[in-house]
Order: sequence, then C-alpha cells, then structure tokens
Amino acid sequence: MYAMHSPDYERELKQLGIRNHSITSAWEEQPTTETVKLYRTKCFVKLQQFSTAVLGVSGMELLIVTGMSGAGKSQAANALEDIGFYCVDNIPPRLITKFAGLPRDSGGRIDKIALVVDMRSRQLFSEYALCLDELTERGQPFRTLFLDCASAGLLARYKETRRRHPLAGEEDPDIEEAIARERLLLAAARERADYVVDTSQMGAGELRARVREMFLEDDMESMVVVCTSFGFKHGTPADCDLLFDVRCLPNPFYDDELKELTGLDDPVWDFVRSREETKGLLPKLFDFIDYLIPLYIREGKSQLVVGIGCTGGKHRSVVVCQLLAAHLEGKSLPVTVRHRDIRV
Repeated sequence: MYAMHSPDYERELKQLGIRNHSITSAWEEQPTTETVKLYRTKCFVKLQQFSTAVLGVSGMELLIVTGMSGAGKSQAANALEDIGFYCVDNIPPRLITKFAGLPRDSGGRIDKIALVVDMRSRQLFSEYALCLDELTERGQPFRTLFLDCASAGLLARYKETRRRHPLAGEEDPDIEEAIARERLLLAAARERADYVVDTSQMGAGELRARVREMFLEDDMESMVVVCTSFGFKHGTPADCDLLFDVRCLPNPFYDDELKELTGLDDPVWDFVRSREETKGLLPKLFDFIDYLIPLYIREGKSQLVVGIGCTGGKHRSVVVCQLLAAHLEGKSLPVTVRHRDIRV
C-alpha cells in the first residue's frame, strides 16, 4: 500500500490497532514507499496484460475510490473527471463488477473509470471485499484509493458544513461516535488499498494536485486549451480566461479578392502569415502562453479558454487561432478550436 499521512494520524491508527502496510509480510524488513509502489505497479501491469490478452479490454483503467466520510472523495472525483476518468459516485459495492464491463460495452469510448464506494451504502458496504475478490478472480485489473483524515479534522469539517454523517442516527446524531465507528468498519478496506492519502492537512487544491500526480502520467494532459476566434463587433466571448486583440495586424478585409473568404482559405492564410507584423507577434504570443500554462496547471485549472479577436472574426483572428492551436498541439496539449463568428 502506498501510504501518506501525518505523525499524529499514525499514532491514532496505532491506538486503534490498524496496520499501515498490508503487504509487509512479503519482505523481511519494512519496505520503502518506492519499493511498495513498484511492486503494486508491476502487479497492475501484469493484470492489464492479462486483461488485454484474455478479456479483450485494452488500456482500461479501473480505479475504486473509498475512504472516510468528509475526507475529500468528492474533490478527488472531480479531479479524476478533469483528467479523463468517467466517474460514478455513491454506488453500492455489488455494482462494481457491472461497471467494470463498461469499457467493453462502450466499444472503447470509455477507457478510464473511477467508482466512489463508501459508507453511504450502509449495510451494503459489507459486500465490498467480496466484490474486489470477484474482480481479481476475473483477471480484471483495478486499483484502490483510500482517502483518510484524522478524526479531529473530520469533526471540524462536519461542524463547518453542518451535514449529517451517514452513520449518525436520527435520534442520536453523535458525529464523533459515527466517525469512530466508520473508521473501524473501513479498517479492512484501508488495509487493502493500493494508495492511502491523508487529507488532514490538505486543502481542496492540494488534494486535486495530488490526484493528478498519482493518476496522470503527464501533467500537460490535465488541462484542455480552447482556442476561440471571434469578432469584437459581435461582442467578446463570456468564457475567455485570456483575450488577445489582433486588430493590430493588416486586414485582408480591404482586399476585394479576400473580403468574402475566411482565415481557413489559403489566400487569407497566406496574406496574414506573410506580414512582418504577424511574424513579430506570433513568437511573443506563443512564449507568453507557454509560460502561463504550467502555472495554471499547478493551480489546478482544468480548462483554459484563449480568445483571439479581430474586427469581424473571419480573417486575422481565425488564422492566429489556428496557428496557436497547432503550436500547442505540438507540445502534446489537448486543444479544441472554435471559430465563433466565421459564418456570421
């Protein structure tokens, strides 16, 4: 198990008699975190290879998220959605095996699934271990993430949000007692988890960043860039994060042969690209965007909308928008292009 938690939390676990590592018996000495992570990764890769060869499910990733109520499972699910996981929240354990077949049934349209399973299922959660055993017997590769938090932190969060704990009774809604009971009920699930993350000292942004770090091979894939061309005379797009005015470039509109064409047509494309003003602007624009993107990713931003505007939104902005998109795609960034006013 890949565990990360604070010294205070370690002491709390020892008092409850809960061990930290479920696979320590495989070594004579306590394994390092990197050794455990490597061991788990090798096992996961072997299961994926078996799944591809025998079950015909190639490249599928199944992640099961569980943990203490209030520890941040919803924030983790949001972060997983941002990096391409199809997330389903609050499902009973017996449905895990049903959703595991979704990639096959979807014809490859879905290849990464995250299922959030926790004590909101109440008595149905008792089937959790059996369902994981069934996945293993099928040769289905999966990993489990357990989100944890010290009891004092959970109590403070429940007091702040004023939400009812799923194990708190209506007649006796004692949150402290419910938290302690849930911790004992989830001890086996925690013991079995591939990853344990203690969120006691984490804010929402830190948790999202940790999830991206754990389940995304390339940080650059965590953010989609939307490049939008538009015409100022039709109004600026409301969803732009960055907006650039390219009305400073020579305008093909005043060339009678180009007036009725758009920036997607070769003559307009050549006109805009060949101008010295464009050749001077593009490197500076690209450098600026390249500098900003890692900063936005570090802050947890999942989508960046870049607006490129000219007068009518048909010529200069379209060309520059296309060139910017090509530049970003060359850096392996997911990019979407839209030309808002090209047909207005």
